[in-house]
Amino acid sequence: MSKKVHFFDFSTKRILSNDLSILDSDRLRLLYYGLVLSFFTLFILLADVLYQHHTILSIIIGVLFVASAMLFKFLTYKPRWTVISHLILIVGTLANLANIFIAIQNVNVVTVEAIIMILLFSFYMLGQRFGLIYSLVNIIPVVTLFILQYNNDYIIDLKPEIVDESTTIIGVFASFILIIFIHSHFYSAFIRTIKELKETSDKQSGLNVEFEKAIEKAQKSGEAKSDFLSTMSHEIRTPLNAVIGMSDLLITGNPRADQVENLEVLKFSAGNLLSIVNDVLDFNKIESGKLIFENIKFNLVELMQNICGGQMMTAQTKGLLFKLDVDNTLSKKMVFGDPTRITQIVFNLVSNAIKFTAEGNILVRVTCIEDRNNRVNVSFSVKDTGIGIEQDRLDMIFEPFIQESISTTRQYGGTGLGLAIVKRLLELQGFKIKAISKPGVGSEFSFNMEFPVSIEVYAGSTHHNQPQWIAENSETLSAIRMLIVEDNPVNVILMKKLLSKWNIVPSIAENGERAVELVQYGNFDIILMDLQMPVMNGFDAAIEIRKMSNPQKSDIPIIALTASALFDIRERVQESGMNDYVSKPFKPNELFEKIQTLVAKLPAAATLKYSDSPVTPQ
Repeated sequence: MSKKVHFFDFSTKRILSNDLSILDSDRLRLLYYGLVLSFFTLFILLADVLYQHHTILSIIIGVLFVASAMLFKFLTYKPRWTVISHLILIVGTLANLANIFIAIQNVNVVTVEAIIMILLFSFYMLGQRFGLIYSLVNIIPVVTLFILQYNNDYIIDLKPEIVDESTTIIGVFASFILIIFIHSHFYSAFIRTIKELKETSDKQSGLNVEFEKAIEKAQKSGEAKSDFLSTMSHEIRTPLNAVIGMSDLLITGNPRADQVENLEVLKFSAGNLLSIVNDVLDFNKIESGKLIFENIKFNLVELMQNICGGQMMTAQTKGLLFKLDVDNTLSKKMVFGDPTRITQIVFNLVSNAIKFTAEGNILVRVTCIEDRNNRVNVSFSVKDTGIGIEQDRLDMIFEPFIQESISTTRQYGGTGLGLAIVKRLLELQGFKIKAISKPGVGSEFSFNMEFPVSIEVYAGSTHHNQPQWIAENSETLSAIRMLIVEDNPVNVILMKKLLSKWNIVPSIAENGERAVELVQYGNFDIILMDLQMPVMNGFDAAIEIRKMSNPQKSDIPIIALTASALFDIRERVQESGMNDYVSKPFKPNELFEKIQTLVAKLPAAATLKYSDSPVTPQ
């Protein structure tokens, strides 16, 4: 609206622009054509009053004539319609008052029309507030004049000028033309505005429909992505379960020395593949916003020892010196937090440090930097003497699927998701990761976390070496009647071999429907339930079992064995009535502990109650 034009350019094209609303465009047009019409009307009136030798009227109309010309040029030079509107109203009001109080000293039809014109113009051009102001400024003096004349109090020295009928006719006609022009112009603008609003509303409705379709499409796309990840996870992790499981069984079966090395390579490669799959799934879970943090009690010192225990051996095989330094003030404290996510964060940082360090040392330090009565602020730091990172790439390495350079990816491998996962996990909890690095010298990654402290004092770990614990207690599971619901024959073989080491001979059901039949007519102490199966899946099978009228059948402990990547898997397992779940590929020790825990909760004679109707293992 402030667009400048050439001084001698009188066209409306330069003062109007596409970004103006219909109303503002019509206001500019009204000013343009209204001023042109006023200019010619005032020229005729000026000639008429000059011919009649009306000095005061000639001065008033002359001022209006010159003002209309100047304001027209101002409009075409700088189209600031609000300023011009105010100037027109001020000049018009002063001229009208001078005409009423000085020139003719009366109110005739022309002055009334002039007041009406000022009222319309002020409301249409400047809105309600200024419309009221200019209306009062013009009406109050007229009413005052009427009162003074009624009381015969209005007397000035100047003799009023008497205009003839020709001047009155010209003034009345010109006023009517301007009033009609203002009304018709704004009525047209009003109609066009309504049409534009309707068109906009129709377009908005169309956009809303398209937006709803886009949302629905995005939801379907998200569901398809989730289903795809779940399917791919199941299809990749299921064979990995067999590879890792069989490798464990072969390693514990007293193989020859040359076979041990081959089996370790096989297990290591399978573990790397599983790590890549888990990274992709974990990152997708984080980005979807469906990650839920636990708040359970644990000892930070014990957790760090467990995290770094296996990593120390990996570092030693590379000839690296690995040191874990944990603040002694944390040794007796039990804190609340999510140990699984802390493990994931520290494990990724330590794994990176070992991966990118060819020689030297790895230092993991955990320091209590603030200890209050019920909270502790802990600093975690992982420092290495590895290849280091260029300063300008420190921020980039926290982006997904990005490593320090292409050569780094080729030389060291990996998905580039580890640090991205670390950063996202910390940010979701309100913490930040810091990185200090120098190429050829090494890197240090650090972050601070705050934990609520339990009033309970940590008494030390009561767990022994897990494989030895299993060996010592495997006889306690020999009498357990177990049903395995699994459609994959390779996994069935793996489970049978694994359970044989625990002196368990299981029954097998190839799908959920068969599992329900076996439970209905047989007797079991625990069920290991796969989730994705033909005929009937594990969720539906668990629901059917929980509906059974016999409480000793409906209350059978069920552990879900899942290779799925669904984000809500834990909730779905709980909703279907299952007691717990183990992710494939599972750790034998973890599965054994869960079985032992659930069976221990059964009544003392539960495993002997149905000995009169056994089910033959398949």
